Amino acid sequence: MAVIGSGPAGFYTAYKVMSKIENSVVDMYEHLPVPFGLVRFGVAPDHPEVKNCQDKFEEVAESPGFNFVGNISIGDHDAALPLRTLLPHYDAILFAYGASRDRTLGIPGEDSLRGIYSARAFVGWYNGLPEYSDLAPDLTQGEEAVVIGQGNVALDVARILLQDPDILRSTDITESAIEILQKSKVKRVRVVGRRGPLQAAFTIKEVRELMKIPPVAFRPVNECLIPADIKSLPRPTRRIMEVLQKGSTASVSTAPKSWSLDFCLSPSAFNPSGASPSQIGSVSFARTRLDPNPFDLKAKAKATRDITDVSASLAFRSIGYKSEALPGFSELGIPFDDRLGVIPNDHLGRVINDNEGWSDSGTAQFIPGMYCAGWVKRGPTGVIASTMDDAFSTAESIRMDWYGHLPFLNEGKGSGLGWEGVKEDAETRGCRRVSWQDWKKIDEVEKSVGQKKGKGREKFTKVEDMLAVLD
Repeated sequence: MAVIGSGPAGFYTAYKVMSKIENSVVDMYEHLPVPFGLVRFGVAPDHPEVKNCQDKFEEVAESPGFNFVGNISIGDHDAALPLRTLLPHYDAILFAYGASRDRTLGIPGEDSLRGIYSARAFVGWYNGLPEYSDLAPDLTQGEEAVVIGQGNVALDVARILLQDPDILRSTDITESAIEILQKSKVKRVRVVGRRGPLQAAFTIKEVRELMKIPPVAFRPVNECLIPADIKSLPRPTRRIMEVLQKGSTASVSTAPKSWSLDFCLSPSAFNPSGASPSQIGSVSFARTRLDPNPFDLKAKAKATRDITDVSASLAFRSIGYKSEALPGFSELGIPFDDRLGVIPNDHLGRVINDNEGWSDSGTAQFIPGMYCAGWVKRGPTGVIASTMDDAFSTAESIRMDWYGHLPFLNEGKGSGLGWEGVKEDAETRGCRRVSWQDWKKIDEVEKSVGQKKGKGREKFTKVEDMLAVLD
């Protein structure tokens, strides 16, 4: 089986397939020289416990039937491997490559003003993702930042902006991020959402953590958005309401920094600063009405004509990610739903030939040997634990199909060579494979440099620096 992507979805599916199907061999393709996807580049640096799943992934990677094929992009550009070159050499292909694109707001000023960043870029930057290593966000233009979106990533962004950089220094955050955060002038962060507190997407762990940063005060939520009797709410929602009502120990009047959750606001425009026409100065929001009412957990937000402006020298868009089709999908007849950002599947990981997206129709046919897991299967939602459950369900589908003698790729007539059958073509195209042993060398240097600085690791943020270790 070829696995495209080395994040949690790929590793958990590989683990289950290798444990359930005798003598199975997994080749895991990753476009970067380093593994682990969002565990390395998405999990907040001050949440090291969330990264403990890497121990299981290490165990999987040390199995004799596992091969890491790092630094190999699947695509049709220079130094990349076309997807079609893999097909003759595998029984199955698992797409587990996550979401590489931001959702955008599509409002005036979004693309023209300085000081507006996507949360994905900001998180990737402080976590050392090579794609964003040169982002260097300017945090010195003013004291007020706005984060649009109220999921856990939005709260991560707020926390990193408000936290003392000296506390972050001992984590695996990049050195360049610490330098820029130390110069930050941000003192107030608004985390803004279209709906109310009962419908917000963040979890209790993240909101409680922000409440506990000692010198940071929480500005109270509008009480009319919280039910008088919160005891009747489902337990997770009730606990969040209790945290919001309790607030922070720091006082808004004396604390040097503060944050707030601003509800029922839908962004309509980014506006230039009076002092600098190319720099953001404020964000316009339309107030929203919650239908049928603010206390319905599934209430929808409807924008009104009541517009309010919020001053901001910095803004972050945190409204979700989207997966994209890999180059070669259409050529090979693999469908992709651009609207949802998913590969059409039967909800259990089997790719289906239905361009209408996730289908329950009896007419959809399975594409033999093609499977998906993670965000490209179900959309960009959930935490690592839910990704694990999802991956296990895909692995179970693969196991059932294999032992049920259903058709796979090449109908049993493929080369069975896996990476060995692909290698020559990859080298001809200028691809340089990084093996698991190579990654361990990079890993060792990162840890060694980090220890000298009093932290777990100092990540390389450039691919060429990672590869230089191997030279």
